[in-house]
Amino acid sequence: MSAYTRNPHRQPIGGPLTSAAERADEFLRLACLTYGADSVERRHRARALLDAHPGLSATSIYTAAALGNLAATRRFLAADPGLASRDGGPFEWEPLLYLAYSRVDGDDPIGVAQLLLEHGADPEAGYLWEGLPSPFTALAGAFGRGEGDQPPHQHRFNLARLLLNAGANANDSQALYNCGLHRDEGDDYLRLLLAGGLGRGSGGIWHQRLGDAHPSPAQLLQDELIKAAERGRIERARLLLPAGVIVDGIGTGHPIFEGRNAWELATINGHAEFAKLLAAHGAMTSGDPVLGFLGACMRADRPAIDRLIGADPSIRDAAIDYRPHHIVTAAENGLTDAVRLMVELGFDVDVLHRATPLHQAAFHGHVGTVEALLELGADPEIADPAYRATPLGWAEHAGQSATAELLRTARHRPSAS
Repeated sequence: MSAYTRNPHRQPIGGPLTSAAERADEFLRLACLTYGADSVERRHRARALLDAHPGLSATSIYTAAALGNLAATRRFLAADPGLASRDGGPFEWEPLLYLAYSRVDGDDPIGVAQLLLEHGADPEAGYLWEGLPSPFTALAGAFGRGEGDQPPHQHRFNLARLLLNAGANANDSQALYNCGLHRDEGDDYLRLLLAGGLGRGSGGIWHQRLGDAHPSPAQLLQDELIKAAERGRIERARLLLPAGVIVDGIGTGHPIFEGRNAWELATINGHAEFAKLLAAHGAMTSGDPVLGFLGACMRADRPAIDRLIGADPSIRDAAIDYRPHHIVTAAENGLTDAVRLMVELGFDVDVLHRATPLHQAAFHGHVGTVEALLELGADPEIADPAYRATPLGWAEHAGQSATAELLRTARHRPSAS
């Protein structure tokens, strides 16, 4: 797979800018998402470079594509039609990738994309980031998002629709992963991909190239249902169920889902209506009351907790032993009442599962949950094992000024228990 591997995030910036070619490469390094070195500052620097050198958009087919310069693109292709699909520029990408990953607004990127496709550009153009088997395609570039909540393309859905209509495969693992990470993401991306063939067909050229290292269409569809179940996105489930998703599947088996299917995740996370919907569509349900107890914790459903403990006093300890980090999930989602109830039940307020509850609440900006955790005796000085950072460090890294300010003045007050 070395032929498809690219490392755009490792490209240095700030080198000599004495020639038009050097300035063009620098602009592209700054303007395009690289999924490792993305920031608003870089895009501002790209815009400043363009303002200082307006001719940049006509320097190469790659800058013309990134800036949607239709006239310049026409001139380049008239002189050499093969440029439409030729790797080049600082990242050794095809022009369509610079267009899809550029985040400096252009004049007519849709017109340029159409022109490139008419001249033979590959609608499934992409690369393997660090050689990993999830291709960063033009389609994924159009949608944006990801672990750094990267912004979408200025013409996100129009560009994605154009690519799909031109032959891009909707079973795009990276596009689905990136969009799925954004908790406030609507369902339009999923509607578009489902209409374009998500969950159907052979998986496209990238699945053919990567084989078993790349998820099948059926696995990708299952992953979407599993993610929806974890978050209680019931409307998303109503889109996926008619598409033929296997309700009891575990998809790609990503470790974050602990090998669970959608019904189990919906139940554990307290999404009772979601679980009922899945059961109505044939999902196998478990009779284990511990799962229901954990779900009641997430809903802060005291009557249900009392009923379950009344029926079996040992269920509380069984639930804590089974999933001691359940309180971390509650804190991550800002479920303050659930956090209070779980501490009352005996869950460890400082349990470390990649991070403590306080780390997660701080990172996600849940002020009320941070306040509650500190009141309940959470230790603000605990460092996570991977980055050796405190909850304050996590808040600062995520740009969460409100929770960071709380933690700067926090002192450890051990709980009375």
